[in-house]
Amino acid sequence: MARKLIFLLYVVYMFALANSQEAILHIFDASSDKEYCLVYNSSWTNLSTSLRNAVEYQLVNLTSSFFCSALGVTPDSLRGKAVVVMSGECDFSQKALVAQDLGASAILIATKKALLTPSGNETDYGKVKIPLALMRYRDLLDAQKTFPDGMTVRLYAPLVPVFDASILVMLILSVFTVAMGAYWSGTSERYRLNEGPVGDYDRKGSSADLSLYSPLKVIIFVALMSTMLVLMYFFYTWLVYAIIAVFCLASATALYSCLDAVMECAGCASCNFSCLGKVFSVRSLLLAAVCVTVAVVWGVYRNEDRWIWILQNLLGIAFCLNFMKTITVSNFKVCVILLSLLVLYDVFFVFITPFFTPNGESIMVQVALGPGATGEKSGGNMVEVPAEPTAPYEKLPVVMRVPRFSAWARNLCGMQFSILGYGDIIVPGLLVAYCHRFDVWTSSPKRIYFVSCTIAYFFGMILTFTVMILSKMGQPALLYLVPFTVLTSAVVAWRRNEMRQFWTGMTYDMEAQDMTAEQNADFHE
Repeated sequence: MARKLIFLLYVVYMFALANSQEAILHIFDASSDKEYCLVYNSSWTNLSTSLRNAVEYQLVNLTSSFFCSALGVTPDSLRGKAVVVMSGECDFSQKALVAQDLGASAILIATKKALLTPSGNETDYGKVKIPLALMRYRDLLDAQKTFPDGMTVRLYAPLVPVFDASILVMLILSVFTVAMGAYWSGTSERYRLNEGPVGDYDRKGSSADLSLYSPLKVIIFVALMSTMLVLMYFFYTWLVYAIIAVFCLASATALYSCLDAVMECAGCASCNFSCLGKVFSVRSLLLAAVCVTVAVVWGVYRNEDRWIWILQNLLGIAFCLNFMKTITVSNFKVCVILLSLLVLYDVFFVFITPFFTPNGESIMVQVALGPGATGEKSGGNMVEVPAEPTAPYEKLPVVMRVPRFSAWARNLCGMQFSILGYGDIIVPGLLVAYCHRFDVWTSSPKRIYFVSCTIAYFFGMILTFTVMILSKMGQPALLYLVPFTVLTSAVVAWRRNEMRQFWTGMTYDMEAQDMTAEQNADFHE
């Protein structure tokens, strides 16, 4: 059975291929070749899926003309050839029809603006019989320098697998972050319990810097999140820099906390020294310098897509880990309320807001990708970043980003990323962290709550990615993660006859201790 399942997954991977709107312009001569990005409309144009089967054309450069009419073009000079013209003055279909009437076999339109999928009226689709695609004007200038004696070209659009290895990387990163954050939270709780009696603790059950212990707090928290998201949608240009500054500070602090904890576990010495009557730790100073440097480097080079995603993921993982350790929920009741409200929040801002926005765009996706993002394949928290924006724009550092390894054609057009919001890690992670703390409180064998909830999160992520692949659009991950984690935790508590204690958390223990103390007092009296 396992072998059949593996074989089925392999077949799906090999044959689940999809046509992309990006293609490749292969230019060559007798001694060299080079490839450039093209963007086309599959409703207009059918291109070969391989270079070997692509038709070969001689390319004629007419970028000195907008090519809205045949004036100035010698009859039959384009017959059987591809022509490249300048964008502007008239629509794409008119240029294509002029080239078609002159006998051209393909038309490329050079643009100095962003590469967008060419579109037109449905009636134009049937009239245009030749391939039509857009290319960057700067790429044409580069090709002219590389091939000064003339250009022979082929146009093709390689099939892109729907399943990409970046999904596996994202799965590993998310599960690792949730598991480690929850483990850290539970370990900190065990350390605090060993330091003093339970009675010395806050009766709300908080063992961290901030605890969500009441439904009112949760409602206020979600309301603030919603308000901030709406403000980001309307005032993105100004607020984005504030978010970037806050992220640099918070992620540097979080990275310091994570590295310091690792150093402490490894038994690294602090090497203290005195200066001006104050004691300083060499280890702390070195870690602070490293963390600040990493955050500053990310802040300076945050738009360098080729490599900066590595630093962003490093800072993002540290941020999520520290968040799950620092902010806790006091009981399962608060977890259920929080996660349920955030599912509604996620679904509303992804699927419902397009009915209210002027351009039918999702507020969640638009804020995550930036207002300059166009042509993206999206629809939720797990999305693909567009190839090229209409203008330079700042992106919010609130997502994990992993390049799509199989999108060769798209990487010519610009780096393509699969992204996952921090909220899809932190929100279920708060429940997993609570499960681990509950394991500590009850001394449950083999951390049964923590392990079960982590496994549930893993399968919830698999379901999220599966639906995304089958629907070919992004998904609000919390819609799948919350039911998996909440129901699994509840079933474990029910099977172990600990639902009441699991529901009320540390409050249950406090009430039990108070009742026992009262009974003992009555007995002695």
